[in-house]
This record gives sequence, structure tokens and C-alpha cells, in this order.
Amino acid sequence: ASYTVSLRAADNITVTIKLRPGISRGCQIRAKNVIRSELKMKPGENLTFTFTCSTPEKYFIMEIQKNIDCVLGPCPFGDVHLYPSGLPHLNRTFIWDVKASTKAGLELQFSTPWLRQIEPGEKCPDFVSYNINSCIDKATVNIGTFCRNGSVSRVKLLGGVVMSLHLPWDSPLATSGFSIANRASIKRLCIIESILKGESSITLMSPNYPLGFPEDELMTWQFVVPSNMRASVFFHNYSLSNCERKEERVEYYIPGSPSNPEVFKLSDSQPANIAGSFNLSLQGCDQDAQNPGILRLLFQVIVQHPQVDENVTHLVDLSKERNMTVTIHFEGWPSRIPLMSEPMCLICKDPRTCDRVLTLVSGAVYKISFLCKDLSRLRITAEKGISCVDLWRCQRKIYSLSVPNVITQLPVQLHKFIWRLSAPDLVNIEITSPSLKLQQHVPEQRCNTSYSYSIVSATPEMELNVGVFCPGGSIEKIQMRNNITISLKTFGKGFLNESSHQDLKMSFVPHIKDECTFTVSPEPKAKVYLQTPNWPYGLPPYVSISWYVIVPSKQVARLGFSKDRMGIVCETGRAYLNVKEEMLGAEETVRREDEMLPQPRNMYHDFWVNISNCKPVDRTQLTLQFWVTLADKQIDLGVILAVVAGAGVLMAIGLTVCCVKKKKKKSQNPMVGVYNTDVNTQVPGKKGFFTKGRKNNESHVYAVIDEAMVYGHLLKESNGLVAPEVDVYRPFDGPVGSLPPSPPPLSFRKDIKHSSDTEEPLPLMDTDHDTYTFAHQKSGQLEEDNGDTTEKSNGDMGMSLLENNEQDGLVE
Repeated sequence: ASYTVSLRAADNITVTIKLRPGISRGCQIRAKNVIRSELKMKPGENLTFTFTCSTPEKYFIMEIQKNIDCVLGPCPFGDVHLYPSGLPHLNRTFIWDVKASTKAGLELQFSTPWLRQIEPGEKCPDFVSYNINSCIDKATVNIGTFCRNGSVSRVKLLGGVVMSLHLPWDSPLATSGFSIANRASIKRLCIIESILKGESSITLMSPNYPLGFPEDELMTWQFVVPSNMRASVFFHNYSLSNCERKEERVEYYIPGSPSNPEVFKLSDSQPANIAGSFNLSLQGCDQDAQNPGILRLLFQVIVQHPQVDENVTHLVDLSKERNMTVTIHFEGWPSRIPLMSEPMCLICKDPRTCDRVLTLVSGAVYKISFLCKDLSRLRITAEKGISCVDLWRCQRKIYSLSVPNVITQLPVQLHKFIWRLSAPDLVNIEITSPSLKLQQHVPEQRCNTSYSYSIVSATPEMELNVGVFCPGGSIEKIQMRNNITISLKTFGKGFLNESSHQDLKMSFVPHIKDECTFTVSPEPKAKVYLQTPNWPYGLPPYVSISWYVIVPSKQVARLGFSKDRMGIVCETGRAYLNVKEEMLGAEETVRREDEMLPQPRNMYHDFWVNISNCKPVDRTQLTLQFWVTLADKQIDLGVILAVVAGAGVLMAIGLTVCCVKKKKKKSQNPMVGVYNTDVNTQVPGKKGFFTKGRKNNESHVYAVIDEAMVYGHLLKESNGLVAPEVDVYRPFDGPVGSLPPSPPPLSFRKDIKHSSDTEEPLPLMDTDHDTYTFAHQKSGQLEEDNGDTTEKSNGDMGMSLLENNEQDGLVE
């Protein structure tokens, strides 16, 4: 195709066609039989040219520049047209370079749909953009880049202006969309007017953004807002320069305000809930020549309808709380930054101080209101700290870990409540749920409540994610070392109904040996799943975790593991699983990491499960899950028959013993009082069994004395032999003490051997028990050495009558 361009000299227009940056010469321009890669036409020239390719828009761009001098001649005020006509369809830029005196002002007025300022590097949806530069003397300031469809209606500038319009090659736009007018001096760098109709949001930037605002300059934004609407200003990004004189600030002129202009620092919370139109000005300062710094500002203005409950305030009384903060924020805060085009929800702590995020601290009372159509887009995150420095002062105190009513009464959903619990090294933390108990969230047993607790134990060296728990389980108590963070997280609106039933408690307790200890009380016929902390990433090296499972006396527990082995290989140390019932003489089951885990087994008493980790090799982690069920104990018929048979055998043995005793009594030798060193006369736990002192009771008197003992010295055989000497009871006339004589301590007995590392025996208890005992000897044994009586007649030694009486008393 052939193109003919005619430029009038009076228009002072220059047209330049050149290759796009970075494009190879795949296409050329043919003009006057000359092939070239660039074509420049000056005012007053007429030229016909063609391209050597069919798609020149892929290779060439075009600039059309019109110079207007309002200093030496009259200015062509009015609408600006796109001259000349007949141009080829290339990506093109129209430039209007207007020179004007600094004593006068120029006004660029845009036709609807007006303009919208964009950040540097951002593209307009239709690729049509405007760029405005202010020229004062030889300095050029970039006022900004704008797209169509916005709220910026006018830009007033001091001195000259360079206005650029960028059009894509296929744009149908035939008019510039703006006009130039002459105005009196505005005495500042520029004034940008924005007309806001209905609910809307706009973003604006200071000139030269993101570079620095000119030194000691002043500019103004004018916002035209309907009187029945409310506007709020938010600074999203700003920086300050280093000032030698003056101070950088923003000033608001708000009609009807008693303190115009209202001056704010850029770091202050900016005015909100402004009724009607207002002006905002940015003032620079004299900067340090050596280190000037940068003054820049990006801010947002949001216009909303006044809310129906605009004057409704909510009392938030935190005066009695300690170490607590309450933050009301938009959904997704702080990880998600809402789009500026999203509807705004504002929280106000007074009519003019509103923000998307408001933080309240303990020790004060607040009256807050909301400037928001849909409060469901707001959330509350609260945090409370509880610490203990001295265990003696805080170990008896029980702290309630429940959400205060002052939070649940607000018309905003609670997202998370965090308790940060800290204690010194030798003090641990105990979490209890007396009535609801806790359920651990595991894949086989998921929480379906309206809230859950996430518990994390942390030190500077290690963080242990204990797990996620919800109410309605079997875990009564969790004891943990180190500092603890408990996060209550809600799901949906059901928490408001369940919040009154919270029963989580916390207390400080003495030091425990394990990193974490759980106390579990399973419900009857329920299957409880429990798993190691830090799931699924594995226990940290050398960490030990214990579970204490309570088994009711009339039930039996079934314990099983979800896999056959621990699944790790230790680099240093050993990993162990220990299972032991809480009963005297119970065997302990121990498995190492290289052994098979125990098969499911019945546990008839309370029992412990302990897991201790080693330092695993890379890519192996210790994760273990087990389950516990309860069932009623079943009485076996064979057991019943065995018990009955055993009772019968005992009865037969008892009858036999009675008969033997009667028979022995007729032919027995004289009974001899023998001191029995093997009789333990101390009954554990029965200190002070007698209510009377030794002087007032008869515990030192023999309970039974056979006449043969009294007259034994008269017993002589007919062959003249004398029977062995026997003790003769004689009354004791000396003083009587409050304690009976005691047998020698165990450590002094010759028949007991002690190893070198045996601890010394405990001192004998101070009791009132009588230590005189009788031992019955069989006929024919009087000739044997009395020192061997205890060992040789072990099965025939009689029990102390006093001991019999004491045991009968215990049974009663």
C-alpha cells in the first residue's frame, strides 16, 4: 500500500517512522525510489512512501510531535486533534510539547470516561495510555501515566507540559480525548482533580513515583465527592527524604472542619469517613545535599455509602485484661493483601480514625464502629501472654484458656485466639480439659467441631508441633516442657454457640523428664487413635514422649500399633518403644527401632507407652500411631471352676491342719519361748497401732503360756537324764518404757549377704508393736541347735499371736 502524508508548516508537526527497538531489518521503507529503515518528515513537507513488507506494524513505530509555544505566540486552546490524517497503521505516539510561562498555568481537561493513574510498568487493558510531564525551566517532572476509564478529570500544571498519547496500531481512536486551557498561576507543581461518583476506589501516586518528589515542592489532589458519600484515605507505600529545613507532611482541607488545614505526618493514620469533597496536599522540604533521600507516596481513596449502623458503637472493655491484643482485620490478613478494587471494610475507633486493620491493646476501653456493608469479610485475631517466673507463686493457680466474652459479643467472627505460655527451665506447663477432654486430629479420627487447638512447644533450638486437638475426646491432660503456643482456630459460625462450653485449663507444674506426657482416659467401647507429635515430619532427635492410659477396674484395654516397625534407621543412639502396666511386678515390653513392634494385646491395668527417638539417618523420620479400645472384662467359666476347686482344696488343707494340731497337742514336748529373728514385727503404714502406751497395755505379756514351760525344770526322765533348759517366765519389776525391744536391723543379720552397692536399710519405724513371739517346735527337735531353728523348720514356724490379732484387726 502507498501512503501520502502532507504536513502544513503552520501546524509545526514532525513525523518520524523508525524501527522498533530490538527488531531486525526484515522490512524497509521505499520513498522517492530510495530504500531506507527510517523516515522523518518535517513541517511543510509532502511525501509518498510504501513498505517492502505486508505487515509493517511488526517492524516500525511512529512518533508525531507538535510543538506549541505559548510564550512567544498565542496558544491554540481548545480540543486537541490527531493530525495529520492518512498515516499508516503503526504503533504510534502523539506528543504535544507546550511551552508556557511559570507565571501562568495550563489545564488539561479530559473528556469522559476520564483517566486512571497506573504504576510504572503497568499496562492499560486497551493499550491506550497518556503520559504527562511538567516542564519548569529546564527541569522535567513526570506527573504520571494514565489509562482511560477512571476518575481523573483535570490536571493543572505550572509552566509548560509535555503530553503524550500512546495508541496501538489497530486502535480505532480518532480523537485525543482532552483539551488545553489557560489558567492563572496555581503556585504549586500541579493540581490533579478526581471526580468520584458512587462507591469507588482510586489509587494515586506522587510525581516521579517511584523516584523522589521534587525538593521543597507542593502539589494538591482535589477530590469531588457527593455530600451523601463517605471517603477514606489510606497510605500504602511511602518514604521520606532527609530534611535540613521544614518537615514533609500532608495537609487536608475538609469543608466544615474547624481546624483547616488538618496537618498529618505521612506515618500517621490518615482521615477516614470524610463526608463530601476535600483536598489533600503533599509538601516537601529542603533536603540534605549530601544525602537527600527520597520522598514518595502511593495512596488510595475509597468512597462508600454511609452504613445503616454508622452511628452504632460497640464497647470493647479490655481494662481488666493483661498482656492481650485484639486485632480486627480483613479476611486473609496478613498473608493476603486485598486488591484495591475490592470493596473496603473499615473499622473505626473514632468517627475519623478508621482502617482496614485495627489493633486494640489490654488495659483500655474502646468504642468501635464499622464502615462496612458485609461484616462477614472481617475477622478477629487475639493474642494473650501468660508467664511464670517463680513456681512457688504460680503453681497453685489455674488459668482458664477460654475466649473472653468481650470478643465473642462483637458482630465479627473470631478467626484465631493465641495463648503464648512461657515458663523458666525447671517449670513445665500442664493443659487439662476436665469435662470435654481432647481428641487428637488424625486421618482415622478427624475433628468435626467448630474449633480446634493447635499446640506447639518451642525453644530457641527446636520446635515441636504437639498436634491439633478438638473437644470431645479421651485426652484429659497434656504436660509439656519449654514455652508453649496454643492457637484456637474457628471454623464457621458455630463457635458462637459452643464458646460457652470451653473448659481448657492451664497450670504450671514441676519439671517432667519427657518432652511431652499425655494422660488418656478412653471412653467405653470407643477406639482412640494417638500419634507422635510433629506428624508427619517425625520426632526431633533424642525426644521422648509418653502416654499414660487409664483402664477402669471392670474393663480391659486393647492396645495395637498401626504398623509393624518404627521405620527408621538410627545414625546415633537407639530408638525405643516401652510398654508397661502400672502394677507390681509387671513385665515391661521393650522394642528397638530394628525390631518388630508388639502385636495387639490386652492390658488389664493402667499402662504406659513411651517412645524415645535416636538421631535418624537422612530421609528417615520416626512417626508412630497406635490405638486403644476398651471392653468389659469377661469372666471365664474355667476360671470360676478353678476358683471353686481352689477353695475346696484350701478347706481340706484347713481341716487337715486342725486335726494335726489336736493330735500334736496330746504328745508335744514342753513349749519353749524362742526369739524368732525372721518375724517382721513392723506393719507398714500402721504407725501407732496401739492407742495406749506400753505401761498402760499388756502387749509385753505372753498371750499363751503352757504350764510345761513354768515347771519344765522339774521334768526328769526315769533314766536320770535332765531335759534341756527352758526359759522360765518371771515377772519384771523394773521400769517399763514406751517401746518394746526391737529385733536387730537387717544389715546386722549374719544370714543375709549384702552387695557392696546395697543402700543402707531405712531406720526402723517408731511403733508400739510387741516384738515377743512364740515358735512351736516339733517333738524330737529339742536336741538340735536353737540357732538353726529358723532355717530348718521354716514351714513349721508359728505366727505371732499378736501378729494374728493385728491382721484380724486390719481385715475388720
